[in-house]
Formats: sequence, C-alpha cells, structure tokens
Amino acid sequence: MKKFFGFLGMAILGGALTLGGYKMLFNDQVIVERTVPETAKTFQTSFNPTFNNETTAVNSIDFTVAAERTVNSVVHVKNTAVRTQVNPFELFFGSGNGERKYEQVGTGSGVIISQDGYIVTNNHVIDGATNIEITLNNKQKYPAELIGSDKENDIALLKIEADVDLPYTPFANSDNIKIGEWVLAVGNPYNLTSTVTAGIVSAKGRDLEGNSAIDSFIQTDAAVNPGNSGGALVNTRGELVGINTAISSRTGSFIGYSFAVPSNIAKKIVDDLLEFGAVQEAILGISIDASNNNIDGVKISALPDDSGAKKAGLKEGDIIKKVNDVKISKFSELRGQLTAKRPGESVNITVERDGDFITKTVTLGKKDTFASIKLGIMLKDLSKKELKKHDIEGGAKIVMNSNKNLEYYGVKQGFIITAVNKQAIKSASDAAKTIDASYGNGNPIYIEVINLDGEKERYAFR
Repeated sequence: MKKFFGFLGMAILGGALTLGGYKMLFNDQVIVERTVPETAKTFQTSFNPTFNNETTAVNSIDFTVAAERTVNSVVHVKNTAVRTQVNPFELFFGSGNGERKYEQVGTGSGVIISQDGYIVTNNHVIDGATNIEITLNNKQKYPAELIGSDKENDIALLKIEADVDLPYTPFANSDNIKIGEWVLAVGNPYNLTSTVTAGIVSAKGRDLEGNSAIDSFIQTDAAVNPGNSGGALVNTRGELVGINTAISSRTGSFIGYSFAVPSNIAKKIVDDLLEFGAVQEAILGISIDASNNNIDGVKISALPDDSGAKKAGLKEGDIIKKVNDVKISKFSELRGQLTAKRPGESVNITVERDGDFITKTVTLGKKDTFASIKLGIMLKDLSKKELKKHDIEGGAKIVMNSNKNLEYYGVKQGFIITAVNKQAIKSASDAAKTIDASYGNGNPIYIEVINLDGEKERYAFR
C-alpha cells in the first residue's frame, strides 16, 4: 500500500512540474481560428440562360389559332376549259372540218375574303376557263362568276352565291411583315383539301427572272406544291399577307422556296376590279437609271415636265431611299409600293441628294399609255370627249405604230381599237394585254377599229 501511494505522489509531482515548465516557456495566449466560407454574392444582369430563351420561343410558336381561322376560308378551285384540236389528216381527207372539241380541267386554290362570297385567286388558275366550280372545306360546291382579273400581277376575283355567311380571311398590311417571321401556307396541293404548311419569310421584294410583270414577291420556305396556287399565306394571327403564286423548282414540285403576291397588291387589285372593272396603275413619273446595281436605292435618270415627281421637287440624280416609311433598296421594292397605290394618291418620297436626305410629297399619276409588244404598237386610253364622240364605252387609241405590216394593210396612228377577237376592249391596258395574250405562235388575231373618218373596219393578222 505504501508503494502505491508513493507512485501516485510521484505522478502528481511530475505532472505539476511539467505544467509549470510549459507555462514558463509558452506563456503566449493560443487562439484557435475556424475558417467559414463566405456566402456567394448575387449580381443582377441582363443575361438570360439559353434554355430559358428556347423555352419561351417554343411556347410562343403556336400555329393552331392561325390554322383554325384560315382553313375553312381557303377553297378548292376547279376550272373547266373547252379546247379545240385540229386534225390535219381529217381536214384534208375527211368529211368534217378536222376540229374536235374536248374539255381540259385544271385545279388550284382560292381565299374567301368576304362573308358574302368574294374569292381571290391567281389569274393563271382560272385563265381561259369556261366553267369555274368552288368547293368549300365542308365539301359544299358552288358555281363561281369571274368578276375580273389582272394577268400582269396574276390576281383574279371570283364570286359565289351562298345562303349563309361564309368564313373569310381578313387582309393584313404586308409591308409590316418581317424577314424571319413565321407564316403558314394554306391550300389544296395535289387535290388534297385543307393542307397547312409552315415556314418563315425568307425575303421580300423578290424579283424573279421570267416573271417581269410581278417584281415584288414575298419569298418563303413554307412548302407549296401544284394546286397551292391562289391559296393563302397568313401570319400567326391568321391574317392574309400574300397569295401563293409560284415555286422555284426543276421538278415541278417544292424544293425549298415559294413565292406569294403581297396582300397589299392583291387587295388594291381587288378594290380596282370592284370599283372600276380594271386595274388603275399609278406612276411616279420618272425614268430609272438601271446601269448601276450597286446603289442602295433607286436612282432617277430623268423626269418629264408634267410628272408629279418633278412638280414635287425631285431631280435627276436623286436616289430614292423610302416610300412613306418603307425602305427602298432596289427597283422591285419601289414597283411593289407603287403597284399597291392608286392614281391621285400622295406618297412621301425620301431621296438622297448630295449626301443629304430630303422628303417630298408626290401625287401619283395614272399610266395611260401601254405597249403591245407582239403587235408593235403603243396604245392610249380615250378621253371622255372621244368616247362620247364615237358613242362607245371603251377603246384604245393607237398613238405609235412601228409595225410595217399594219401600215401596209392601212392601220394608222390615230385608229381606235374597239374589239380584239370579238372581245370588247375597255382600255389601253386591256387592249395590250388581250393582244399579247392571243397573238403570235401561229395564232391569228382579229381586231375591230374606228378609222380616222369615224368608220368601223375589221382586220385579221397571222
């Protein structure tokens, strides 16, 4: 027991000595630190994560409303034309006259633009038709009347009589549509009714080689095939921005791009046909310098003294940059803006002159002189005095004749054309289009005229 207490005393003494020595040698205060990570600071920025943008874009692209609003107002157009085929063998050796009549059927699309049954389509869909039949989306069929057409811009207006108010597609302002904007093409390709395809606007003011009459197409990559002609190109609100007209293809089927007549042009033509029976073409009254394609705009080369442009203060060498608030980069865009306007309307023309931008208000004139390229004559509308003098409702005066054939047979400058192939002529534009559409390629043409003495004469040319 004594040994145990001896060991315990030595242990206590040793511990005390050790603690005393540590205090003497290391008397500084010991501080233990603990490192805690700082909370991350939050900064607000304008950056949005990519996946959020993608989600927003996906949610905003909804074509169902536009499709529902349009599909019932796009119709199937069936045209039937009676053609005549000549059999030379039977003509010379048979008992008949060698002619055989047969029916040729074509199809396309159209868009109802009013609840009382007016329908807009392409002129080439119904050109030469003797019978036009409309089939609605609900399979109801109606005969259609041709109200009028404009071959130059490939627009025609039809009318059907229905017992109920019809669904229709309202016009939109095609100037407001933007490149990259989503659009739907609605039509009847390959006789498949109510077909809807989607794409974006690829270009505006597109001029196509071989389509010199229409120089202001809307280009889109929405799939358009044979049978879509005359159908609707609509925005995501279901409003009409164009009439599908052509495709770019080596096969006859869609391979990437399609083209539509802008709705502003189509609406203006429809309004003209309803009010005047013919298209009223507005002109600025300038000549264009087309020698330099590198200019951003349209350069004026000359101005007649009586033109609205010269009266407003435009000058030779001015470069047209805007019509109203629409930017003009090339002639096709200028032509498209003028085609959508009427004679007598005023437009603001912004030009660049010596580095400055000047805006002038120009009153548009009416084009009253038209050329028949195939017959080689220039034609002008008749004045009210001339119409009254000859007691006629329409006609076209020959103001220039470069055709030696016509001169040889006695057709002179000043003669008034009243009918072509027994079809009454309303205006100079009507005469030029009718002549060029029916004459040439071996086809004869018959014209009725009033000569300088006021007498009626008839001529036939081959």
